[in-house]
Amino acid sequence: MQTGSTTPVAQRIGVPREIFPGEQRVATSPEVVEKLVKLGFAVTVESGAGAAANFSDEAFLAAGADIAADATALWTKADVVFKVRPPTPAEVSQLREGATLIGFVWPAQNPELMQQLAARKATVLAIDCLPRTLSRAQKMDALTSQASVAGYRAVIEAANAFGRFFNGQITAAGKVPPAKVFIAGAGVAGLAAIGAAAGLGAIVRANDTRAEVADQVISLGGEFVKVDYEEEGSGGGGYAKVMSEGFQAAQRAMYAQQAREVDIIITTALIPGKPAPKLITAEMVQSMKPGSVIVDMAAEQGGNCELTEPGRAVVKHGVTIIGYTDLVSRLAKQSSSLYATNLFRLTEELCKAKDGVMHVNMEDDAIRGLTVVKDGTITWPAPPLKAAAPAPKPAAAAPEKKAAAHGHGPGGPMPAKTLAIVFALGALAFWFIGAYAPAAFVGHFTVFVLACFIGYMVVWNVTPALHTPLMSVTNAISSIIAIGALVQIAPPVAEGASRPDGLIRWLAAAALVLTAVNMFGGFAVTRRMLAMFRK
Repeated sequence: MQTGSTTPVAQRIGVPREIFPGEQRVATSPEVVEKLVKLGFAVTVESGAGAAANFSDEAFLAAGADIAADATALWTKADVVFKVRPPTPAEVSQLREGATLIGFVWPAQNPELMQQLAARKATVLAIDCLPRTLSRAQKMDALTSQASVAGYRAVIEAANAFGRFFNGQITAAGKVPPAKVFIAGAGVAGLAAIGAAAGLGAIVRANDTRAEVADQVISLGGEFVKVDYEEEGSGGGGYAKVMSEGFQAAQRAMYAQQAREVDIIITTALIPGKPAPKLITAEMVQSMKPGSVIVDMAAEQGGNCELTEPGRAVVKHGVTIIGYTDLVSRLAKQSSSLYATNLFRLTEELCKAKDGVMHVNMEDDAIRGLTVVKDGTITWPAPPLKAAAPAPKPAAAAPEKKAAAHGHGPGGPMPAKTLAIVFALGALAFWFIGAYAPAAFVGHFTVFVLACFIGYMVVWNVTPALHTPLMSVTNAISSIIAIGALVQIAPPVAEGASRPDGLIRWLAAAALVLTAVNMFGGFAVTRRMLAMFRK
């Protein structure tokens, strides 16, 4: 908003209560309200908006927000509206003309809603349209944060419906085998489910059309089950693509085998703009062991299982099929907190001046991708992101490389004449040391030179990613140095022999101090690294 002067007037962010049936999330949290106020915004929250997520009106008041008595009072005075679910026609009719709406919109599935918002001359930022391939957009990626919650909750629902432990146990009453869990789709939700199921002690298997996720599955404690058919399944933007008939036939055969072997199946497969692919047939369900469980996370888009009933948990052929469409809402406080943080990070991008006014910069790739309606004009879909231009190669690069290859440029092998001179000087230096230095010194010096050469070659040939773990090895070497320093400080002296002079002892003491710092510091860093991989 702008007044007649050049001084910007702080905008008011409104957060209404979600009215979609079963939706318990709220678009902000008291913690985020404090941060929004520091950015210069006024914040109004509808009374009871956060009750289902355990955020009371009093908590919002304490954070600096105002409380609106009803939705009408909120919608009519908010310059910016934060939402979770797409607004209903009744809510759109209450939106102030020219206001900004931020939340999930799904423009491809809601063309009529897009027209209604454009008629209100609104600016709409659809959080579901964020270009996920941009690394700096990850902090705003609400699809990822909500999918991770849904994947975790899917495992909890499966554990609740399953009749046994997830982990194997041996007790006086008998042996309990671990549950076998198969997860179809290793996107964000699938990876979250893999981590949760493996953490509970189950044997976890997973499959995805994108071969590059195999390492991620293994790193979380799962086993990647490969389809016996070669085809790349990445569809760009972090999503999978529709596969060929040959691949799908091989995939169905693999799913049929897994269905006979495992106790729990969790499906997560979705393709943007298309109904959920049918992965689990009625015959596969019938082949599963009695008491098995299927959690269909794609139920809202039709389901990956032929027998899924969206919004319900049913038992068919002795198998419990869970088709809940509100998995994220079943962890409302956690999902609301993550979503609120995503919207706050977006607000930071829109209000870099921290003056309480949002500016939609259509030159910014991330903001342009999010903006589906700008001042009443539909701008969706956004143009494809521009590929980064390759760095131009210097014109003289090729000749220089050629010269280097023949030993006449930097980086190439040393010319034979220069190499001969270097070796001659080195040999002369060694002869001089051998001729005039004590015999004991020559032996120690030879060992020192060989140690430097061997150590350099060993470290040089190690992948840089492994340099930090090598600190443990350097700690062991440092301990040898410490022993040598101790010998110099208090050597075992034979009767009548002289002790090392003061300079040598002081150098040995300094070496001991520096070695101790390296040893203890190295072990501390290595311990912290190992702690990152422990639960």
